[in-house]
Order: sequence, then structure tokens, then C-alpha cells
Amino acid sequence: MRSSMTRKGVYAVVAVAVGVCALCSAVLAADDAAVAAKAVCGKYAGAVVKVSMVFKTQVSMEGRAAENQESKAEVIGTIIDPSGLTVISLYQSSPEEQFRSMGYGDDKGIKLTAETTDVKIRLGTGQELPAKIVLRSEDLDLTFIRPAQKPAAPLPYVDLAQSGKLEALDQIVNLDRLGKVAGRAAAVSLDRVLAVIEKPRTFYVPANGGSLGSPVFCLDGKIAGIMVSRRLPVSGGSDASMFGAYDDTQLYVALPAEDILETAKQAPEQAIPDPKPAPAAAPPAPAPKPAAPAKPAAPAKPAK
Repeated sequence: MRSSMTRKGVYAVVAVAVGVCALCSAVLAADDAAVAAKAVCGKYAGAVVKVSMVFKTQVSMEGRAAENQESKAEVIGTIIDPSGLTVISLYQSSPEEQFRSMGYGDDKGIKLTAETTDVKIRLGTGQELPAKIVLRSEDLDLTFIRPAQKPAAPLPYVDLAQSGKLEALDQIVNLDRLGKVAGRAAAVSLDRVLAVIEKPRTFYVPANGGSLGSPVFCLDGKIAGIMVSRRLPVSGGSDASMFGAYDDTQLYVALPAEDILETAKQAPEQAIPDPKPAPAAAPPAPAPKPAAPAKPAAPAKPAK
């Protein structure tokens, strides 16, 4: 009896020891991930910036245009080269795209046009750099901007050529920058890959989403991608909302760094104009008026 109880006591001690070891391993792994995330933040936080934009917008209904209005936006951007080339989400930087995501369009008789009147890159130091839009990609939800003047010194940036790939359940590091109320402080968080979309192109889906325009890193410090909006066309009767659409029409995903790099190579030095709406078709020319009937000839007078 005593021997049996002794064996049970030994088994219990061993079980407790194994549980403690497993718990310690989990804690150490979590600590390792936190250390890696802190290193990523320390190296790349300066490349995550705020981009302020001012728009002049006009809404027209059934051909009748309202007065111009001014709207502003402040979005997250990631600097991707030392000259200051910065990538942001086209969706967040385009009132027209947001308007269309709510189900409005020309087929509804409502149209919104917008002109970008001011762009500034706000660095983590608080310095503001006047900037210009140089390239847009609707397919990838990307807008590229450059400082209007070459910076006096190279800016901190994320090298998209040094990229890594992700698989489902891989742990990732998200970098962000908070808003004005938080002093636009750099922010960092750990997350996991919920899914990898393979068609029509590769996208990584973070379990907890992320801010559009913010970078996503592998734990080894390599850039994995930048957050963009993946959207499907919507109509006024769909599940669209003023804040975007629900999961069946819109999803925040990380676009792989290599795809962004290929597009960035096309970014020119000069600014591009805002896309202009197609001109309205000219009204049909009025039909020609029928010719007046000829007056009957006067009867000939008889000869005398």
C-alpha cells in the first residue's frame, strides 16, 4: 500500500514538473517574440509616418452640382526608400473610392469628384515635408507620394527588397503610429497570420487586422507586406456602410512586399494630376427645320 502511494506521489510530482516546464517554455517563447518585436520597432518606427491630405470635393445629383467643400484626412504611410518615397492606401486617400464603397455611383445619379489640394508627410520627429502624389494603383490599393523637395538627409525607410514570406499561424509584428490625441506615438503589436489568400494574387490576412498603410514584419525583422484594402464592387442594395463594407465585400490584408516593390519602380519623380471624370456626352444636335414650302408661281398674264 505504501509503495503504491509512493509511486502515485512520484507521478504527481513529475506531472507538475512537466507542466511547469511547459509553462516556462511558453513564457520564454512569448518573451522571445516580444524582444523581436521591440527590435523591429526600434529599427523601423521612424519609417512609419502620418500623411495629412486636404481635398476639395463636390457632389452632384442628377447633373446638379453642389458647392465645393473642403475635407481633410490623416493616414498611415510607410517610407520605402531614403529619398522619402512613401506608400499609403489608395482607399484611405481617395474620397471617390470611399464614396463608391458605399454603393454610390454614376448609375445612381450621384457622383463625387475630389481634387487633392495639399499633401504633407509628418515624420516621427514632428517635421512636416510638403509632398506630391506620383503614382496610383487601383488594383493594388496603393498611392505613392514623394517629398516636394529632396530631403537634406536620407530618411529612415523600410527596404522592400529584404522581404520574407509568411504562412498561416506565423507570428508577425505590426508597426503603427497613433493619432493626434496620443501624440502620434509609434505603436507595435504582435499578431498571427489568420490565412494566406493565393488567388487572384497573394495576400496575408492578420488575425487582428491592422491600420491601412502600416507595415507587417516577420519575427526575424524582414518586411512581409503593407496593409491595404481588398474590396469587391458593391451596389446601393448591398451590405455597404459609411465606414466601408462588411467582411463579404471588404477585407484588410497585407500585400506582399515584393509586389509593392515592383510597382514602386514605376513611380516617377513628378507629380501626377488627380483623375478627372469623363466629360459628359454632348447633347444631340437639334434636327434641321423643314424647309418652307415654295410659293406657287403667279399665273401667267394672257398676251394682248
